[in-house]
Amino acid sequence: MARIKLDLPETYPFRTEVPIREADLHRGIHLGNVTLFGLINQARVLFLESLGYSEVDVEGAGTIMADAVVVYRGESFAGDVLRFEVTAGDFSRTGCDFFYRVTKGDGATEVARAKTAITFMDYATRKVQPVPEPFRARFGA
Repeated sequence: MARIKLDLPETYPFRTEVPIREADLHRGIHLGNVTLFGLINQARVLFLESLGYSEVDVEGAGTIMADAVVVYRGESFAGDVLRFEVTAGDFSRTGCDFFYRVTKGDGATEVARAKTAITFMDYATRKVQPVPEPFRARFGA
C-alpha cells in the first residue's frame, strides 16, 4: 500500500502547546490517534480565535470540514509537550486547507503532519459560499 505524502508550508502564523497526559495515551502506550485528531481540531479552533473568528463565523461565513489527512511521523508519550503550528493555504473558490505541524517541545522532533480541508458555507441556507475575501487576503491568496 502506498503511503500518503503530505508536504507542509514553511511558515506558520500560529502556535500552541499542549501537555500530553496519561489519559491521552492509547492502551497506556503512546498518544492515541483519536486524541491527536481532537487536539488538531482544537488547534484549528484556537487558530481561528487568534484571528478573531470562530468555526461558525469567519467574516460571516461558517466552516465545515470536507476531509482530513494525518501522517504520523513519530510517537508521543505522557509528559511530552506537543507544539501545534497552524496555517491556511491552497485556497479554492469555496474553501481552503488548514495545515498542521505537530512536534515535541522545541520543534525538533516531528510527531505528525496534518491537513484539514474546509468549505465555507451559510448555515442558514445550508449552501456553500465563496471564501470571504478578508480571510483569503490574510494569507496572501
